[in-house]
Formats: sequence, structure tokens, C-alpha cells
Amino acid sequence: MSFEEQLLMDLKAEFAARTERRRRTIRRMSVGAAVAGLAAAAAIAVPLVTGTESPAYAVSKKADGTVRVEIREFKDADQLERDLQTAGIRADVTYLKSRKQCEKNRGMSTPPAEGAIRPRDGGLDINPRLLDKDKTLVLEFAGNDEEVPAAEPPKTSWVLTTLMIPGKVGPCVVVDRTDWDDAGGPQGRPPAGS
Repeated sequence: MSFEEQLLMDLKAEFAARTERRRRTIRRMSVGAAVAGLAAAAAIAVPLVTGTESPAYAVSKKADGTVRVEIREFKDADQLERDLQTAGIRADVTYLKSRKQCEKNRGMSTPPAEGAIRPRDGGLDINPRLLDKDKTLVLEFAGNDEEVPAAEPPKTSWVLTTLMIPGKVGPCVVVDRTDWDDAGGPQGRPPAGS
């Protein structure tokens, strides 16, 4: 075999090897692009499936043991109840339209202990240590007609009714709110929440 023939065979082998490496690199890049594309599609699809980019509410436990609840939308009441249960609070959560309330026959009720629930900054702070463990905390959030200045992130305006009920909490039978005045809020007291 001459030097030229050997050089030609080596060049062909090198060319074939480079072509194969290029194919493997392109395959890896294609697979990587496909995985990245699926991840991007999932990141877009999850908010579309859930219908929102941010959750309807947030529950967080503070260092002092109080539980912070922020309501952004009147949705997912059952999940909020489960999240409060995880935080050590047995709760029954109901969302109502503006100027509505539950009938007062949901069970033998008492108000929560003073300081157990404090509406603050568009949410409420709940102190589980001040709640009777043998009772269920009933939270009835009703929409509020009052104008709320634009806020980032948007906040839901609401009126809150709280009760403590031992045993089983009766269902909410929605009725017109009896203490609502023509100005769009409860008579004699400012609306809770913001």
C-alpha cells in the first residue's frame, strides 16, 4: 500500500468518525431540546389547567405560632380547610357573594376567644392556642361591594363572620345579609379584610 492510499484510507476513517460524532451530538441536542420543550410546556400548562398563576389563598405559620391566612380569590375552600387542619386548626370555610350570609342555625355557637382571630393587611392571623380544641372554627367570607384601590398583587375585599361550634357544623343555608346597609357594608362596623 502506498503512502497516498494509506493517507486516503485514514482521511476516510476520520471523516466517517467525525460524521458519527456529529450525528450523536445532534441526537443529544435534539433530546435535550425536546426535554426542555416539555418542561416549558408543563410550566405553561400547569397555570392553564389550574386557571390561575397564583393560588387562591396562602396559609403560613409564623414564628410565634400564629397562622396567617391571605385570601386572594373565593376558591378552594375545601383545600383551605385541609391546609388549616395541617396547621392545627379545625375549620369550616364558606365563601359567599356580597350581601349574603349563612343562616344562624349551623350549630350551638360562641364567638372565638378575644385575640384568637385578628384581621390584618388583607388577611387574618389565627392564634391556635386561643381556640377551643373541641370546637370547629367557622369562617364565613362574604364579598364586599366597597371599592378597593388597585393593589399588586390583587386583593379580595371581604367581610368575615367567625364562630366556634362544637360537634358537627351544619350546612350553610345562604340568605340575604340582615345587617347590610345601603352604602354597601355592614351596619355599625367597618368591613373586615381589605
